[in-house]
Amino acid sequence: MADIKDIRNIVLLGHGGSGKTTLAEALLHKTGMINRLGAVEEGTTVSDFDEEEKERGNSIHSAVLYANYKDKKINIIDTPGYPDFVGAALQSIPAAEAAVIVVNAAAGIEVSTRKLFEAAGALNKPKLIVINRMDTDTADFEQLIAQIQATFGSACRCANLPLPDRSGVVDCIVNDSGEAAVFDVATAHTELIESVIEADDALMESYLGGETIGPDQIASVFVKALIAGTIVPIVFTNARQELGVQELLDLIVGFVPSPAEAAPAVLRDGEQETPIALDPDGPLAGHVFRVNFDPRSNMKYASIRLFSGRLTASTPLYINDEKKPVRPGHPLVMQGAETKELDEVAAGDIVTLAKVEELRIGTLVHDGSLTGRFAMPPIPNPMFALALEPASRGDEAKISGALEKLTEEDICFKVTHDPQTKELVIHGLGDLHLRVMLSKMEKRYKLSVNTKPPKIPYRETITAKADGHYRHKKQTGGAGQFGEVYLRVEPGERDMDPPMQYSWDIFGGSIPGQYEPAIVKGINDVMESGVVAGFPMQDIKVSIYDGKHHPVDSKEVAFRAAGKGAFIDAVQKAKPVLLEPIVNIEITAPAENMGDITGDMASRRGRVSGQEMLPGNMVLIKAQVPLAEVMQYNSQLKSVTGGQGSYSMELAAYEPVPPNIQQQIIAQYAKKREED
Repeated sequence: MADIKDIRNIVLLGHGGSGKTTLAEALLHKTGMINRLGAVEEGTTVSDFDEEEKERGNSIHSAVLYANYKDKKINIIDTPGYPDFVGAALQSIPAAEAAVIVVNAAAGIEVSTRKLFEAAGALNKPKLIVINRMDTDTADFEQLIAQIQATFGSACRCANLPLPDRSGVVDCIVNDSGEAAVFDVATAHTELIESVIEADDALMESYLGGETIGPDQIASVFVKALIAGTIVPIVFTNARQELGVQELLDLIVGFVPSPAEAAPAVLRDGEQETPIALDPDGPLAGHVFRVNFDPRSNMKYASIRLFSGRLTASTPLYINDEKKPVRPGHPLVMQGAETKELDEVAAGDIVTLAKVEELRIGTLVHDGSLTGRFAMPPIPNPMFALALEPASRGDEAKISGALEKLTEEDICFKVTHDPQTKELVIHGLGDLHLRVMLSKMEKRYKLSVNTKPPKIPYRETITAKADGHYRHKKQTGGAGQFGEVYLRVEPGERDMDPPMQYSWDIFGGSIPGQYEPAIVKGINDVMESGVVAGFPMQDIKVSIYDGKHHPVDSKEVAFRAAGKGAFIDAVQKAKPVLLEPIVNIEITAPAENMGDITGDMASRRGRVSGQEMLPGNMVLIKAQVPLAEVMQYNSQLKSVTGGQGSYSMELAAYEPVPPNIQQQIIAQYAKKREED
């Protein structure tokens, strides 16, 4: 079991194709953890062990790895980089002390690079930037470093530089002179020192006084500077050739804070925040940051970062607010898909448990004395959707079970059953995201589905006041049915809760009070099924003010029918309209695409509400737009921005549909009703 001060926990973050998985492979090979350097293209890396990852040639899940180097244990979390799978990367950040941001030397800063750097910063994680693929002929290092500093700040300084022939790197921490492929080593050394010593007033005073700051002095304050954020070291690698990898390992074990040096994790319970002291002998406290199902055995594994206490096979494990503990089974250490049993794991380390079904991503595990959650970065709202239908009859229950397991693995994958449209709908971050999830379902669980765009959840309401009347009379020999209702409708406030409010304004006993529930049921029948185009209704006030009854023939069923008929009569006179969901959308894109995007939003009936310039020549565009117009926006934005754009959206309100579009929807509804 590693001592806390000898543990380093890092998470590899960056855009897809930057080389994170190859870098992880090189770290394992360089430290002797594996005998052969695997390749992503051949499907032989330790990280990408899922068949879907091997086929596609990119990471879909995060992978937990470890390496031993210079008597230190380095826990490595390799994460996917494409925007459709960003959830796995985001949920891994809380488990690490430092974020290693990997940048493709040729491609520069891409969509996920920016998002993940900001997410790590929001959780106050120290950051390192690795410029990988430094052998790329088209790489312009000077321009790339300028772009990094413009986007992420002047604290980004080169800790090493590529040699002129790119056969290795020169250390700018130790060396104050030398040749490099870009910049001057002396200048890089000076800039690095000035950023590092910002974290130490005494050292800064000495430096300003003309004193020479030596490598030992730099080393003594480097961890402090990394934690304070005054330095974000930039290093260069060619992971495929293992160049610069040894130097990166030295930087990790030498300067990345151990769990003992980092700020304590904070447990949040409502408004209360409780720092958790890093103590192996303290109360057990851990955070589940990863769940996966073994593709071969379908066994569930949950990876936990321990912030306090110890965990053994016999430790009573409490989960969230549950009062009854579970037995964790043997603690495991993971190396990709492979596991090894441990006797004990203590605070500061990462442990994996098998077959503990109650564990979910974000779960708090503890000794029974704690409540709350550890902080996680904001997770993008999955707004890209597909409706599912089983390809084979009788598979509904199996499909639900398979989808539930997939949602456990990916917090950005959601499954809903829309009570309005009666559809089973899956939600993700893009078309690729959902196609991969369905492919996994087919391969793992042998289940196929047909997909189609989900129906837009329109609503119906009224815009005027009107009266309605209906007499229900039925005589079939013997006792008949009779009920007569007069009521009035008027518009309510938008999005009022409940969607229908009624008042019982009967005087003189024209309708006995015992029939009130039946009339309201009749009205609610129409509220659920609609009058105009078959959509639920909302924002309506109803006054039931008169009617007639029969001492023998009046029954609940008669007044339910009368209430329904009177309500339909009133709504048809009250200028009914369709309402459509309007979403707030935030689009991040290169500044040169701003005109194309704002013009496209206008063509989609959108209203741009604001624009904000971001570092790195990017722009944030805020708009409100009908959901129906952006259901497939993912592909459009990729096309316009060359893959550099991203967006998020959430429901804002319901607003009336324009008359021409309303007529189209009503016509479609009428046609479908005739077919049915």
